[in-house]
Amino acid sequence: MLERYRTVRGAGDKEIVIKKSRFIGHIKPVQHEEEAVAFIEEIKKRHWNATHNCSAYMLGERDEIQKQSDDGEPSGTAGKPILEVIRNQGLKNVAIVVTRYFGGIMLGAGGLIRAYTDGAVAAIEAGEAITRVLHREIFVELDYTWLGKVENELRGRGIRTGTTAFADKVTLLCLPLNAETETFRSWMVDLTQGQAVLTEGDKVYFIEGE
Repeated sequence: MLERYRTVRGAGDKEIVIKKSRFIGHIKPVQHEEEAVAFIEEIKKRHWNATHNCSAYMLGERDEIQKQSDDGEPSGTAGKPILEVIRNQGLKNVAIVVTRYFGGIMLGAGGLIRAYTDGAVAAIEAGEAITRVLHREIFVELDYTWLGKVENELRGRGIRTGTTAFADKVTLLCLPLNAETETFRSWMVDLTQGQAVLTEGDKVYFIEGE
């Protein structure tokens, strides 16, 4: 799993008009190629009467899957520019469709490339680019006498926390950066003078800054 990656918060769409042609950029975060293909087909059905529904998607930790389609536009003027926007913005696991309703004015190859580039950028604005950062669940079990001190230290270090469970002992769900798991463990052991019992849980992504 990547320690961090850029994607979009959710599905969205935004329309722009270029020389009377309507370009509608649609975007969706996707995890599998089947999901990307289904999204593209959904947009094509929604805009069945559009002149073109051009698309591109990029998937995988190392961008292993990259596909694009000009959907009838001159070769290299639509799908490729959309894919380049995804790549240049460093996004992963997203699919974009740019729908065009022809307005009667020919744009030429260069104009089409710029238009589909702008359509893809508009889609990303609608979906809201975010960065997901990998964290690690660590359950910290300790005596109640340690609770105030540990909570204060966690806040002071800006370490993300989850729910707290109260039983014979208190268990804090801590969510340090995955890359800092060992550093966190050592720090917590020192902080509690070896009194805390630490149990690792799942790796989970959170949106940076939230």
